[in-house]
Amino acid sequence: MAAVALLAVGLTGCGGGEDRAAVPSGSPSATSAPATVATPTGPAKPTDRSPHGVLLSAELAMQTARRAKVSYRLGADAGAGPLFWAPKTALQVKRSTAGGPEQLIVVDTVAYQGGDAATAARQGGRHWERFTVPPDPDGRKEVPYAGLIDSLNPVEALAAATADGVVPAFLGEEKLEDSTVEHYRVTTTAEKYAAAQAQLTQARRDGLRAALAPGGSHSLTLDLWLNDKDQLVKLQRTGSGDGGGRADDLVLYSDFAGALLSAQAPAEPDTVDTGVRTVSPLAR
Repeated sequence: MAAVALLAVGLTGCGGGEDRAAVPSGSPSATSAPATVATPTGPAKPTDRSPHGVLLSAELAMQTARRAKVSYRLGADAGAGPLFWAPKTALQVKRSTAGGPEQLIVVDTVAYQGGDAATAARQGGRHWERFTVPPDPDGRKEVPYAGLIDSLNPVEALAAATADGVVPAFLGEEKLEDSTVEHYRVTTTAEKYAAAQAQLTQARRDGLRAALAPGGSHSLTLDLWLNDKDQLVKLQRTGSGDGGGRADDLVLYSDFAGALLSAQAPAEPDTVDTGVRTVSPLAR
């Protein structure tokens, strides 16, 4: 059977949730301005280049981009590969985890793990294990590794950064590799971060909160770096929790216009169906 491929120009269907209101980018912000703080007073206008207005523009820019190559470190989990967050979910990464290296592919509500000699030896020559996860309480199919995907999703990070009561600050312009980027910062909590994701089910929000707060309730500092198109190119989350745990996440985004980015399911003859896994679909 032909492999299923989700290409940047061919993804269809639902799964991205409702778009939040945002505004298009305006003129570049002044490079000589000191760090500023703005309190949101309502929907930003196209000419609003306050920190809140710029982050709303970034949210719209990432909704429009729909995909990127990600390189991340989330606690002990690190990986790199293409991520699609709209209109359907897809992820294909090589991961370095506490349990060792692995490859992970998520195509909507189906996941594949393996791609290595050890899996082939365990599965009679087939390199990939195919599985789904239990449906949510309403019977809807869940996305495997939803906690990982929600932690990487740039639109969700920007939704948290522009939520009611969050006060963003512009820290200035910086160099990131060969580009000049704008650095913004907000402080929030794991609870508020998850609550800002109105498009997610309650189970997904609970899982995201748990992923962001290992060891207990967390205060979070979000540092966001935007390019000259108001696209999020670097995200850092840091914080501490009631139980002594610490959040220390870093995600880099690139190749927004990469038409060749794809998340492709393995060839059917090289997979073995392991059925429904009982592990939480919200785990990283």
